[in-house]
Amino acid sequence: MDRNRLYIKGPQRMHGELLVQGSKNAALPILAATLLGKGIFIIHHCPRISDVEHMLELLEDAGCRVRWEGHMLIVDTRELCNYRVSGEGAGKMRSTVTLLGSILGRMHRVEIPYPGGCTIGKRPIDLHLRGLEQLGAVFEHQEHTLSGSARLLHGAQVYLDFPSVGATENVLLAAVLAEGTTVIHGAAMEPEIVELASFLRKMGANVSGDGTPVIVIKGVEKLHAAEYIIPSDRIVAGTYLFGAVMTQGEIRLLHVPLKHLGKLPELLEQMGAVVESEEDWIYVRMDRQCRCIPYVVTAPFPGFPTDLQSALMAALSTASGMSFIEEKIFEARFQIVEELRKMGASISSEDSFALIDGDARLHGAKVEARELRGGAALIMAALAAEGETCISGMEYVCRGYEDINEDLKNLGIML
Repeated sequence: MDRNRLYIKGPQRMHGELLVQGSKNAALPILAATLLGKGIFIIHHCPRISDVEHMLELLEDAGCRVRWEGHMLIVDTRELCNYRVSGEGAGKMRSTVTLLGSILGRMHRVEIPYPGGCTIGKRPIDLHLRGLEQLGAVFEHQEHTLSGSARLLHGAQVYLDFPSVGATENVLLAAVLAEGTTVIHGAAMEPEIVELASFLRKMGANVSGDGTPVIVIKGVEKLHAAEYIIPSDRIVAGTYLFGAVMTQGEIRLLHVPLKHLGKLPELLEQMGAVVESEEDWIYVRMDRQCRCIPYVVTAPFPGFPTDLQSALMAALSTASGMSFIEEKIFEARFQIVEELRKMGASISSEDSFALIDGDARLHGAKVEARELRGGAALIMAALAAEGETCISGMEYVCRGYEDINEDLKNLGIML
């Protein structure tokens, strides 16, 4: 059996109840943050996905000891000894860059390979570097690596030109042990920033304003180990909610913080779904063909997330009427268009715009996942398609979905 391929025979209706896995985008910066304190950290509900495994390789490379007990992760940072990050996983994921702030904060020196990840655009790290430079860091660029040092990290007024999640995380991580007060203006407001700040406060950091555009960090002398529960992944939840809409399904997702979903429930109702929710669960039922959405634009939180744009596009390809999507975050996030066309979707795209002519009768085809979120969206499309679909490139999906096969089975899908 080829683990990098998935075969789905459709159409199949998604139905059932699921406890959603821990959040990839919350877990990775929290794991980076463990490097700032000496002690034994206990992280609950941590997703066992390839990106987390790569991050753990990097922590071990820096001198940490890590071990799993089910979905509980134990990280011992008492013997951190290496400011150079050179593990095999370093160049495979974007979140390697968050180690800049945490290793600088703990050791005042850092060296990392240039980060990898999905091919969804340029995603420059200039904002990260400028923010850290304002705290006193100096960087040197080599052909394949980035080196940084700081004799003394100090507080500063940091202005971000764009509310970058990664840049906000990096400045936050470096500032908690810096001398004086740091204020991040134009900070990202994503739920993952709030989770990171909450974790840092458990470690003894003085952070306020997270979840707003202005975050204030008052540096402290040292941080200690902490125990934390990773919230469920809002993007995984959103993927399955769109899958239910596409297949006229009925699902209930558990352990999903409703506040993390932003305006997604409202959008699902616009598409014709029945939506019920409480603080930590959401129920969606679709009894008819979904309706088009005349215009959707991706935006930083609380706007519609770019990580769900591919799943939305797949859903809208089966909707009644014309829909229009504008992608404002990553310029190469329409790679899925060509694959959906192979399945019968009627989509035209140019630059950052896509026009979806709904009412398509999707059919099975051989398609390729070229990045994480697009791969998951193709799986949802395959559920609504007539006939067998073969999806290659499943290694991308494994970067963010712990066991999508088992999730689908729990939601009534036969594989």
